[in-house]
Amino acid sequence: MSATLQEITEFVFDYVVIGGGTAGLTLAARLSENPSISVAVLEVGQENFDEPKILIPGQFGATFGDPKFDWVFKTTKQQHSDDKSYMWSRGKGLGGSSAMNFCAWSKPPAFDIDAFEKLGNPGWNWESYHSYSKRSERFHPAIEEFAANKQNAFDPVSSGTSGPIQVTVPFFYDTLEALFQKTLANVGIDRNDDPYGGDINGAWTPISNYDPQTWTRSYATTGYYLPNQARENLKILTGALVSRIILDETEDELQSASGVEFIHNGATHTVRVKKEVVVCAGAIKSPQILELSGIGRKDILKRIGVDLKVNLPGVGENVQEHHFSSMSFELDPTAGHTTRDLLRNPLYAAEALKLHAEGKGPLRAGPGTAAFVPLSATTDEASTIIENIARQVEDMKCKGGLAPGLAEQWDNPTCSFEGRLGSRHGVYTLSPFYDENFGARGRQGLRDDYLRYQSSLLEGHHHLEILVQHMKFVRKLAATEPWKSDIVREVDPGLEVTTDEQMREYIKKYHSTAWHTVGSCSMLPRDKQGVVDPSLKVYGTSNVRVADLSIVPLHIAAHTQATAYMIGEKGTI
Repeated sequence: MSATLQEITEFVFDYVVIGGGTAGLTLAARLSENPSISVAVLEVGQENFDEPKILIPGQFGATFGDPKFDWVFKTTKQQHSDDKSYMWSRGKGLGGSSAMNFCAWSKPPAFDIDAFEKLGNPGWNWESYHSYSKRSERFHPAIEEFAANKQNAFDPVSSGTSGPIQVTVPFFYDTLEALFQKTLANVGIDRNDDPYGGDINGAWTPISNYDPQTWTRSYATTGYYLPNQARENLKILTGALVSRIILDETEDELQSASGVEFIHNGATHTVRVKKEVVVCAGAIKSPQILELSGIGRKDILKRIGVDLKVNLPGVGENVQEHHFSSMSFELDPTAGHTTRDLLRNPLYAAEALKLHAEGKGPLRAGPGTAAFVPLSATTDEASTIIENIARQVEDMKCKGGLAPGLAEQWDNPTCSFEGRLGSRHGVYTLSPFYDENFGARGRQGLRDDYLRYQSSLLEGHHHLEILVQHMKFVRKLAATEPWKSDIVREVDPGLEVTTDEQMREYIKKYHSTAWHTVGSCSMLPRDKQGVVDPSLKVYGTSNVRVADLSIVPLHIAAHTQATAYMIGEKGTI
């Protein structure tokens, strides 16, 4: 269904979109609603239409590590994490990471987005976010009986009703769901009945981007591309690896894009553009494409032999990532729990596929209950940790040890605990999810012709300290009814890990990134290491924009896919 090479190279397009992922397909579909505007999309992966690993939900992680669907990026060895190299999965193919994520549809708290505006981006606030986000979604409420039984309640005012991405309450949950929610309530974490209206605090079960008619994944390809594939003014070429944006200096000393160079079937080609090039290649690839085009840090471009077009030191900087560490507990085998690990049994998995075809069974499951609470709700040490962080920030400010713009970001801190329920081999897993904007920052970009990620994962003492306190909180949950009665023992890390130092070593060895990367082309003032302005235009250019998660200047307390769609929607203005 994709365009032919000739359709791309023999025509001058109004817009060329680099990347047919979550934000890219969203933006291209919205632009092409105007029949007088021509849009070309270049995507290196394949269409992957009718692919069961993508469409049938409940198979979380089925595409991870498979180069047909996944870039399979790796980080450099992380100095503060026992020199581990982390897999950094990203979607490859139409739909991008929306074709391989865990289908958790969540949105940040209002103050996270309002912080964007405070950092120098007029119009990027919660009110605007909420409006554009609702354009992307069509919410389907659960049937009344199911909603009552599972204690899921959502305010329909907070959700969109006519967007292309279908979202709904999953119709299948592990038997542990109610157990977990009751336990959270017994430690003072109440249920949140409207987690999509700007307040995420409390326990709630995320809706999922599922089509309730077919119980298949609703993602950028099914929502934004397939319904619009017949548009004559929208052309998508797959198998196209972008090598650079072709830039020429204008009379006002701005760089203007006249085309995009790409490799297709081993040969180099060019697509020409009249109005704009919009980079939507994601937080890992977008800064690389800018650097290959001559936009970035002068020293970096010199090192890789690329002529400098725009000296923009913020390209590839300010990378932020969520990370987490899991704990697991053996369940009482007599309790009769149905857990997701049963899908590893070929016979059970085959039966689940049959049930799915009938609109039944465990493959309609969502990612499970989450609990978002401030640090103070998880530990009595919260005030001490926050005071220590504040002192560290002030000390670095006084010594001039902060990168431009970082002080302003740290003046808008967020920190939350996300407890996410999972189960493997009869083991109940709870992940203290470290979600904060103080750390987990790094440098990502082109090095020696390949991507590397220079990260500060666990560099600051407070990174480890917060996860240690979260581990203690999980143990508190495990000692609270009704969860307590269904647990036989703690498996990981095990009760032999008792001291804070032992917990730190466990975290260093087993914690992981969460594949929620943002910030590498931050929307900030240019003198604060910004890459794009509030219109998403790249500084120093007249017609190059970036519209994907790389523009997020400060990480959010949420999974990122709903925000990626929002950026694609708002990026059309």
